[in-house]
Amino acid sequence: VQLQASGGGLVQAGDSLRLSCQASEGPLDYVAAAWFRQAPGKEREFVAAINWRGSSRNYASSVKGRFTISRNIDKNAVYLQTNNLKPEDTAIYYCATTLRQRYTDSPADFTLWGQGTQVTVSS
Repeated sequence: VQLQASGGGLVQAGDSLRLSCQASEGPLDYVAAAWFRQAPGKEREFVAAINWRGSSRNYASSVKGRFTISRNIDKNAVYLQTNNLKPEDTAIYYCATTLRQRYTDSPADFTLWGQGTQVTVSS
């Protein structure tokens, strides 16, 4: 199974983007799916996560209230709705999944990764 992230682009501050993460085949099994991002010269950081049931969502404080993670089990996809984008949101966004029952917001806890999609926000 491979993950394909898409939906990035060049936008202005205040704009929105919907990022998608599509599995190459189904069913996509995971305990949790997440989005991370990595800006140039910085470490990869956690953005948001959702459990398989969709009953639990977690967000980085920097995006809480602006980003929403969701998933569609039937389509084997995970989404990240990004609203009110800021220049500091500029990064490559990666989707990832984990089968670990206990996981943190560390990239090391996630084992299946997509290739990333670039989000660039101009001021």
